[in-house]
Amino acid sequence: MPASALALVLAAALLHALWNLAAKRWGGGPHFVLTCALGVVLVWLPAALWVGVQDMPHWTPTVWVLVTASAVVHLLYFNCLVAGYRASDLTVVYPVARGSGPLLSALGAVLLLDERLGLHGALGLAGVVGGILLITLGPKLLGRGLPRDAVAERRRRHGIYWGAATGALISGYTVIDGYAVKALAVSPLLLDWFGNVLRAVMQLPISLRQRHSFWPEVRQSWRGILAVAVLGPAAYILVLLAVREAPLSRVAPAREVSMLFAALLGGQLLGESERGWRLAGAGLIALGVIALAV
Repeated sequence: MPASALALVLAAALLHALWNLAAKRWGGGPHFVLTCALGVVLVWLPAALWVGVQDMPHWTPTVWVLVTASAVVHLLYFNCLVAGYRASDLTVVYPVARGSGPLLSALGAVLLLDERLGLHGALGLAGVVGGILLITLGPKLLGRGLPRDAVAERRRRHGIYWGAATGALISGYTVIDGYAVKALAVSPLLLDWFGNVLRAVMQLPISLRQRHSFWPEVRQSWRGILAVAVLGPAAYILVLLAVREAPLSRVAPAREVSMLFAALLGGQLLGESERGWRLAGAGLIALGVIALAV
């Protein structure tokens, strides 16, 4: 991978971890999803107009189909992510979400396509599974856990479920967006901006059914909305720019270093429990994902 692409990926990983921290700390329900999409549309409108004047006349129906498909998958992904953060900790949901996508892809290739992982792939698979076990069980792996806490166990279990669902959706939009950017030369900025326009339209009916809680939730979550609106597209645009310089199979795993940033930030700033175990688990998942790519 070129050094310029690696720098883009590392910067994107840090921004990605930061906006996820904001979503966990100040995120809410369906209104949060809607207002984040609207925030992106407003904040990035001047840049989208500037790029769109040159690029959009060349868009084909295929591009619009991909943009729409990307918007649908991203909408499902963000709703899953926010639900996971409501149900569990950042240091559980985030690494499981980022690691389960490559894990599911590798397992599918082996079981359905009769592919062989090889040594690196087998070690990577073991790393991802081992990292998830570290996050899931913590000190209980050594028989040193605290007395069973039913509420904590339920929160942890929900974090695993929501994280895995989010990871599956991450793998879906990564393929769609990577193809749009590399094969069809779609602008990363326009792909993300129009995706947010469509996501706002699709999310609006859900918010309207709960409109009585709209303003209270916005007043509570405005910091998170602003962080997601600014940092979210910036992080993803950096990734898509890196995809133009390096293979997707290298960029996608390299960005998973964001798991380490999230584990550090979540443990330090949010005061989540078992910080050492979850940081170790996130690191093991990140190494496993990189090995799977190799």
